[in-house]
Amino acid sequence: MTCAFTSACSRQTGRAGGEKECGTHQGGEGRIFPPDPARTFLLGATACLPPKQWKNCAASSRACQRDASRLQQVGEKRPPNPVLSCPKVFPLTPWQLKDALELSDDSDIEVHPNVDKRSFIRAKQSQIHQERQQRKLQIEAYRYEAILHEALLKRIDSVVASLQEHAQEAKGKCDTEAAQVALKAMVKTNPGPDADRLPPRPEGIVGDEPPPNYTVMLASMIEQIDDKLKKENPKDYYSAFIGGFQEHAANIRMLEKENNAKLKKLLEEESKKITSADIHTGFDSSHVAKAKPGDQKTEVELLNPNFSASADSPSSGSKASVDDDAEIEASAAAKEFARISSTDYAASLQFISKNPQILTEKETDGILVLAFDAALEKNDEYSRQCVHQALLLQYCRALGKDGVGLFFKRITTPAHQARDVFRKDVQDTYLRIKNRATEILAERAQESGEGVEQIQLHAVEPGTVINIKVPAADSEDPDVKKARVIFDDFKPELKKALESGDLEEVNKVLGTMKVDEAEEIVALFGEANILSLEDQIIDATTEEGQQQLKDLEAAAKAESTDRELVEDPE
Repeated sequence: MTCAFTSACSRQTGRAGGEKECGTHQGGEGRIFPPDPARTFLLGATACLPPKQWKNCAASSRACQRDASRLQQVGEKRPPNPVLSCPKVFPLTPWQLKDALELSDDSDIEVHPNVDKRSFIRAKQSQIHQERQQRKLQIEAYRYEAILHEALLKRIDSVVASLQEHAQEAKGKCDTEAAQVALKAMVKTNPGPDADRLPPRPEGIVGDEPPPNYTVMLASMIEQIDDKLKKENPKDYYSAFIGGFQEHAANIRMLEKENNAKLKKLLEEESKKITSADIHTGFDSSHVAKAKPGDQKTEVELLNPNFSASADSPSSGSKASVDDDAEIEASAAAKEFARISSTDYAASLQFISKNPQILTEKETDGILVLAFDAALEKNDEYSRQCVHQALLLQYCRALGKDGVGLFFKRITTPAHQARDVFRKDVQDTYLRIKNRATEILAERAQESGEGVEQIQLHAVEPGTVINIKVPAADSEDPDVKKARVIFDDFKPELKKALESGDLEEVNKVLGTMKVDEAEEIVALFGEANILSLEDQIIDATTEEGQQQLKDLEAAAKAESTDRELVEDPE
């Protein structure tokens, strides 16, 4: 059915096809005219005027009929009104929109003359709200039962699998032991207290109090199966016991299938209605944030803006890297803040309050540079303190406008989770800086050729050599036994080097140790009498021996000259 925009309906006629047309009074006579597609709309598709003003624009078939009957009786003439229009059309079709909308205070309904319309609407609304709440609770109940059924089916399948594994062992035993075997299987397949506990019941759902856990439910099931089989007295009691579990599982799956069908039906019914729960705020402000006007800058227009520097000039990337390195430097305020103890949060808060300009990323990077320099100087305590203070500024800046107060409130609260998070971050950052500093020191030592500080054994007196004597393992001498105990405590690679008798091999092992550890090892050498100084025997008949003899004479002569200069400096 269609109705013209131009005026209210004055006359309706029915045709064989059931189509109805609306006309206007012109010249005192009612004239039928065909609907204009450009100026017509489907009845019920939209509502362009407030309630109770449908006389000027047809919003339903009933309104059009009433207008037509009234205008026919009084013969009122109305000129076309081109102002009336319906600017908005709902995305739903007319019949979908009518079914989806719930009853409202201004719904166009008809009641018996003896019934108060307002009271009827209130009662109808109350009924709709109750049905909606019951439907919501029923949906929650079906979903809760689905969770219980899924977990219970997993437990039943585990028990059945365990019973089938012990089927051969159960043969030949008395039938009364089947329940005991099932109980043992139930305990064996228990996933733990957390998984065994039932999930909390949704709010608003009432009913019988469920058992505390799935184990109680399985125990009750075992008892039911056992009582049933005792009455039936089957031949194969154990197989029948397994079949009882499978029967319970089949019943649960059938019930779950029925519940899913009911749940689907309720969800479809719920989706048909448009309620306030379906309304979501797209935006809650009509203010559009405008971009702040930037500072006016004077730009020089170049004659050749695409000109690039020649290859001889340094690249912009190298300049940028140099500038970046030069910029990362701690200011005086940052250095003072880094000297504050990491445990004195009151002093840190007071310093930040007096110097809020320190809460910048540049100052944080500057303090981290101080931490790195301290790590290179092996000042670990100061390096860790600098890392702590740098991350303190970073956290205060990241927490927003009130970040300073929020950070110190959390960090000073005992047993607060934020304390552990912050300390872990400080420790991880410090270890990364320390490890990197260690790598750089090793690279510098390797490049400079100085090497790492080591302990090496050499004979000081010319003409003497260091001999290695390993204590005998089968000696009866108490001193030798004591020395052997010391020798046995050495590392395998050190014992192997000592047994070889080569001093260079011993020095190689000592070179891999730290200075403190190597000094302790050398002290143990002396305690166990492993090293001894002896005169070197030189074979002067060979060229090598003659060269060694000349070297010793030259060394002795140089030593005597030095001694004379010390005694008589003039």
